[in-house]
Amino acid sequence: MNVSLSIDNPDSIKLVQITDTHLFAPDDGCLLSVNTADSFRAVVKEICAKQIQYDAILATGDISQDHSAESYQRFSDGIQLLKKDCFWLPGNHDYKPNMGGVLPSPQIRTAEHVLLGEHWQMVLLDSQVVGVPHGRLSDHQLVLLEEKLAQHPERYTLVLLHHHPLLVGSAWLDQHTLKDSESFWDVVKCHTNVKAVLCGHVHQNMDKEHLGVRVMATPSTCVQFKPNSNEFALDKTSPGWRELELCSDGSVISAVKRLPNGVFQPDFDASGY
Repeated sequence: MNVSLSIDNPDSIKLVQITDTHLFAPDDGCLLSVNTADSFRAVVKEICAKQIQYDAILATGDISQDHSAESYQRFSDGIQLLKKDCFWLPGNHDYKPNMGGVLPSPQIRTAEHVLLGEHWQMVLLDSQVVGVPHGRLSDHQLVLLEEKLAQHPERYTLVLLHHHPLLVGSAWLDQHTLKDSESFWDVVKCHTNVKAVLCGHVHQNMDKEHLGVRVMATPSTCVQFKPNSNEFALDKTSPGWRELELCSDGSVISAVKRLPNGVFQPDFDASGY
């Protein structure tokens, strides 16, 4: 599905990314001792309190932890405070039939391709492999990416997917990366218009450059994974989100923001989830 997004200032696209909310059907659902509904609400309220300007919300997967229809409705209800359209895609924990159960929605948009103002486009890829934590892009997804890059060579491109297409340096997490990622990069490097790739999945901040493309991952709205840890380990940093500005010259301004230190601390004795 292709859509165009109405932009207040076509020369400057402002976006907010929230990711890996891991919501449950019950309001008291917890992941590693963190109430994910409470932490999600706290992030949304903090974004509202800061009164930042943005044109859309990006939700890059693992919306749900328990696959329930109620968890997706909880997400849909929760983002109403943010007022703008929300473009979402599935992560490895998501159940796509129940994701679709909240549609049509006043805010949530399911799209593969979005035209952003006069200079940018966004391609949303589905990297889910049902039943396993790692990701992979099907031939259909790779063709979609190739087609949109070729159709709009004059537009700078932001690519969204759930799984990280670059290793983050944690052995346990990098088992669950985007498999066959070289196929993704083979498409990207044949074009000059991909400026940034945005993902979730790793529950931490990543900001790297690869083949001239900026690759970013973003903290979860709930539990954070400790960077550069080969074994499963949780981090003390607070839940967060990412703010992005896509500029008319193709540059990307971005920063990770977090809730105050010390809130929503997980069970540090946990050995996995």
